[in-house]
Amino acid sequence: MHQINKLIYQILKMCPKSIVKIFSKRYVAGFDFSETLKICKNLNNEGFCLTLDILGEHTPTEKDSKNITLEYINLLKTIKENDIDANISVKPTHIGLDQGYEIFKNNLIELAKTAQKYSNFIRIDMESSKVTDDTINAYNEVLKKYSNIGIVLQAYMHRSFKDLAKLPNTLNFRLCKGIYKESKEIAIQDRKEINENYLKILDHALSKGMYVGIATHDEYLIKESYKLIEKHNASNDKFEFQALYGVPMNSWHKHNLSKNYKVRLYMPFGDNWYDYSLRRIKENPDIAKYVLKNLFK
Repeated sequence: MHQINKLIYQILKMCPKSIVKIFSKRYVAGFDFSETLKICKNLNNEGFCLTLDILGEHTPTEKDSKNITLEYINLLKTIKENDIDANISVKPTHIGLDQGYEIFKNNLIELAKTAQKYSNFIRIDMESSKVTDDTINAYNEVLKKYSNIGIVLQAYMHRSFKDLAKLPNTLNFRLCKGIYKESKEIAIQDRKEINENYLKILDHALSKGMYVGIATHDEYLIKESYKLIEKHNASNDKFEFQALYGVPMNSWHKHNLSKNYKVRLYMPFGDNWYDYSLRRIKENPDIAKYVLKNLFK
């Protein structure tokens, strides 16, 4: 499947952007915010809560990172004004980490302050291992003043369980497998071992009463998560299931909603959709399958 992914990626790279855009519509929640807003309202009506991510990373200048921060501030205001059930997810390199730790941290503080004003929540996305320490350090610093902030831990990272043990039991985190290409010294390479680590982290989090976003499209992990929820008699205000917008998991979503489990969809949107779309197609075998199906329709 990896070779097919690469082939589709190479084909789409040569296609006009208009062709890529057709496939992007499946998992990009709008190319401008008016479109996104409509999608958000419909999904809220279906029982989903959301996390909104303005597409982009590795912002080139301090001014650009400030502008992105202002876009997020405006997004928080719009969420409040339109009564949307959504929080926001931000990437450290999108809001200034490439320009320096203090720039990133100060922009994050502005977002946490604004989110608090609008009774909302900020999730700091986790990027590659190059920025893991800075991401966790900024989270710990901002948390001292603002409790409405969360983080992400990646199950394929060797360090994640140790990181979790050092974080407070009041932690609100998303648990995902991890998508960045990392060396075997940094990340577990074997899928079965990644799943084992995922469940080890989830087991610990539920035992400590941490709030965890169980972010996976893996049916095995979803089933095993149910067992851990039952094992710890975890209250449904201590966890939620999370999935990427556009990944077809309707039967699982319906099942979770019927059990009164919160389901949050990750909603990337905006004009930086092209690079994101190509990356998703390159990295995700399921998306490659959707592209193939659509190509032959």
